[in-house]
Amino acid sequence: MTNNAIKKKVRGILDYYLVRNKHRKTPERYAILDAVYSFDGHFTLEELGKLLESRNFRVSRATLYNTMKLFIELRLVVRHRFIGQTKYEGCYKNENHIHQVCTVCGSVDEILSPEIVSAISATRFHRFHKDGFTLYIYGVCAKCQRRLSRPKNSNSDKDKKEQKTK
Repeated sequence: MTNNAIKKKVRGILDYYLVRNKHRKTPERYAILDAVYSFDGHFTLEELGKLLESRNFRVSRATLYNTMKLFIELRLVVRHRFIGQTKYEGCYKNENHIHQVCTVCGSVDEILSPEIVSAISATRFHRFHKDGFTLYIYGVCAKCQRRLSRPKNSNSDKDKKEQKTK
């Protein structure tokens, strides 16, 4: 499904909900929905606000929070609570997620693993229908591993000074 087709579909879901529940169809809701589905991956509320501002569409922080809460209830957006940060992601037609989360720097990478997806898909749950899943794998990224494995300069400077005095 193309990005435009997804945007049209999620807009239809929002339209249906607003009409059925007698809520107003505000331009803010639609602008936020379009911005959410313009991101390619995870984003913060601050990043969402900046994107809307760059499109000359200003919304209050309260409107952002309330609208995102509605989108989460409608299952149009998923909220991720990574180490020390909350990020969001448009989730229509994007049911299965596997994230690597670095416990040192907090970086998050989405990975593909057909083995994990097939193992979870094959798993049967008692009295529960699964729609999709999000898996968080915590560890240390390669960049942080390299940084952590380097010897500290302060010790080598101290050793050099001691050798000069001998």
